Amino acid sequence: MILSGLDPSGGAGIQADIQAVTSLGCHPLPVLTCLTVQDTRNVYGAEAVSAELIRQQLQCLAEDTPIHAVKTGALGNAAVVDVLVEFMAERRDLPLITDPVIKAAGGGDLADDELIAAMKERLFPLAEMITPNGIELAMLGGSDNPDQAAANLMTSGCDSVLATGGHGEGIHIINTLYNHGPEPMRWEIERIGGEYHGTGCTLAAAIAAGRACGLSRRAAISQAQNYVHRAILHALEVGKGQPVPDRGIPWER
Repeated sequence: MILSGLDPSGGAGIQADIQAVTSLGCHPLPVLTCLTVQDTRNVYGAEAVSAELIRQQLQCLAEDTPIHAVKTGALGNAAVVDVLVEFMAERRDLPLITDPVIKAAGGGDLADDELIAAMKERLFPLAEMITPNGIELAMLGGSDNPDQAAANLMTSGCDSVLATGGHGEGIHIINTLYNHGPEPMRWEIERIGGEYHGTGCTLAAAIAAGRACGLSRRAAISQAQNYVHRAILHALEVGKGQPVPDRGIPWER
């Protein structure tokens, strides 16, 4: 099940999630949380979908369809978080992968202070993993030091934090999984120059797909990284902004 916003450029958001999980052998159950005014350059506006409508959709789907994992992206507002928290509280065995979408790469806002507080206080403690990029990690964890920021989030209730390195610099992208073990785990892949529209969405959705298929957390992260890397290698020049990963390429598992 996917709860995310609509990016009309098709580069990020729920379309990216649908493409990623489909490519990795899963059937998506998409629940739209917000509508955005967005292109490959930035986000210019957003409006949340009715929380009550989302509640009805979740109940309807749960009564009909087996759900093996849940992935979230942009959530619109705090009322949507409350609906999701209520839904997940009765399904604590489901892997919940939360991409805490706060800002677009171009700087546009996708979450206000009330939504950020709701995610931190009520949603993150239910998540198996959150997947912030460097900017989001610093904002959510209250520190520019990634280790300290992740520690702060886990102290406040997060089970694990995958700090993604796609927005960093250097010849390798380093993704770091912080959990309650003695040392974090790190994955390195070659950095392909520039920034891409929707890589964070794609990575989190791919992890959720792996977990839905029964992969361990580590195996799901490894598969997701390889999938995103391949999608970037075949990136599409959709608009005048960032290229879009080609999530429709055949995937061999």
